[in-house]
Parts: sequence; structure tokens; C-alpha cells
Amino acid sequence: MIRYALHCDRDHQFESWFQSSSAYESQVKRKLVTCPICGSAKIEKAIMAPRIVAKKGRGRATPPPEPATTAVPEAAPAGATSLMMAQERELRAKLKELRDHIVKNADNVGERFANEARAMHYGDKEHRPIYGEASPDEAKSLIEEGIEVSPLPTLPEDRN
Repeated sequence: MIRYALHCDRDHQFESWFQSSSAYESQVKRKLVTCPICGSAKIEKAIMAPRIVAKKGRGRATPPPEPATTAVPEAAPAGATSLMMAQERELRAKLKELRDHIVKNADNVGERFANEARAMHYGDKEHRPIYGEASPDEAKSLIEEGIEVSPLPTLPEDRN
């Protein structure tokens, strides 16, 4: 999986994960990647700093930490917890909005999801938005075949 920092033609910044760089290119070409803020399909990769992780025995990627005796924990800034809670509520609301949009605008094919997705991918059925159920093995198999699938977001309140 690859995470790209992206921006749209209106300069809205966001990130997204892709199975590979070719999957990103394919999705952008087919206008499947859109800005979550304005919906624009004119998307470009933004410059990102690489994340380098050192392997054991090859040196350190970062300097060693200061001795524990000199470290003094700082108190969290006032309002940090409420800000985190507000951001979490906003994220949950957006995930719920996304899920509700999919449920409203796509056909629920239930346990036939993997078969329906394959049929559309290979041209046996007309493309249409669908959602349904697939086991982890079925989802992995679809991805390995190059069929783009994504789980619907579930939220804690969905499990009650």
C-alpha cells in the first residue's frame, strides 16, 4: 500500500492510500479519485518527504533519546482533549456521510458482492455502484485480480 499526499485544482490538500502507484494512476485517469472537500476530479500528487525506517544493526535513523532523568513530561495544552474529541466527531460524521451516500446511491448485492464485482470488472455485466459482503479472503482475491474494492466504514455506534 502507498499513501500519497494529494491536492485538487482548488488547492485542497488531502491524503489517500492506493494498492500501488499504477493503481493510483489508473484511478486518477478514470476520475475515480476526487477531492473530499469540493469533489473535483482534477487531482495531482503533492510533494512528500519520504519516511525512512532504519533496520537493526545499520545505525539509527534518529539520534538516541535523552536520558530519562533529564526528560520532564509536559502537560497537554489546555483544550487539546476537546480539540481531539471535536476532530474525532468530525471524522465520524464524515465517515457516516460517506457510508450513507454509498448506501443511498449503490445497490446492495449482499453475499453476491465478489461475483458481481468480478462480472462487472470482466465486462460480463454493466458497471454500476454496488456494495455488499465479502470475506477477507474474497476481498484479497478481488484486489489481487486488480478489482478495486474498499470496505464500508463502520463506526462504534453501528455495533450496538
